[in-house]
Amino acid sequence: MEKVIAIEGLSKTYKTGLQALKTIDLEIDKGEIFALLGPNGAGKTTLISIVCGIVTPSTGTVTVEGFDTIKDYRETRRRIGLVPQELHTEAFESVWATVSFSRGLFGRPPDPAHIEKVLRDLSLWDRRKARIRELSGGMKRRVMIAKALSHEPEILFLDEPTAGVDVELRRDMWNLVRQLRTKGVTIILTTHYIEEAEEMADRVGVINKGELILVEEKSSLMKKLGKKELTLNLAEPLEAIPPALDRWGLALDADGHELLYVFDANEEETGVPSLLKAMTDAGIGFKDLHTRQSSLEDIFVSLVHEKRAP
Repeated sequence: MEKVIAIEGLSKTYKTGLQALKTIDLEIDKGEIFALLGPNGAGKTTLISIVCGIVTPSTGTVTVEGFDTIKDYRETRRRIGLVPQELHTEAFESVWATVSFSRGLFGRPPDPAHIEKVLRDLSLWDRRKARIRELSGGMKRRVMIAKALSHEPEILFLDEPTAGVDVELRRDMWNLVRQLRTKGVTIILTTHYIEEAEEMADRVGVINKGELILVEEKSSLMKKLGKKELTLNLAEPLEAIPPALDRWGLALDADGHELLYVFDANEEETGVPSLLKAMTDAGIGFKDLHTRQSSLEDIFVSLVHEKRAP
């Protein structure tokens, strides 16, 4: 795969002594959707800001399609579109003027047809003459996305793009992401909505306390780390788990009406058949059972918890 972003030995320590990023090495492929997950304050926005040339790193280098983000700032910046968390727009300008002006900032010639397409894709066309100050928060977020797409970037950063927005905008946003991907645009997103990363991303990076603790293809991550949870709906409630079932590490739920067993589905011996036999031998009946695959959110929480442990 062709690498469009290469990050080597990157770190950031502010004058206050806060180390926002530890040494980070990361490569991002052309045309992929890369999801960066992490709790608040993990360093996601700092990392994005450095790649976009907004923040200067303490150590390391970042190249975008072979150009250094510091030495070749203009060359790299024009290739990048950024949708930041915070809303920054000219309140008294119209939607059309704001998005068109943003295109000009990157040295692109006027292209009304492209601006119209972007506004239509984001359901902004009917509000193109409205002043930004007249728009709702969700509409302002759409304008920020339109500004980021105005100069036809090859790489798009989405920093919590759907946080606090309505369902309609979220749907429009991800439809647009799919369209961009078919055109070869590389997309890097941070999100608190882990189900979005689970649905959209090709690869997932987990960052915590400034450290990139894992980078993995989503499918491989789910296969390698995903667990299954077996829930048994008991015929009669239990007050406690019998000693004969101790080796399975079971848990009681629903006031003793459910028995929970977590196992690795990739293991040859899952322990499920022997558990069911042991329950029969112990005279414990069940009415129903079902399994649930661990989600990306379960895996994320587990990884961060492991890193926090002493």
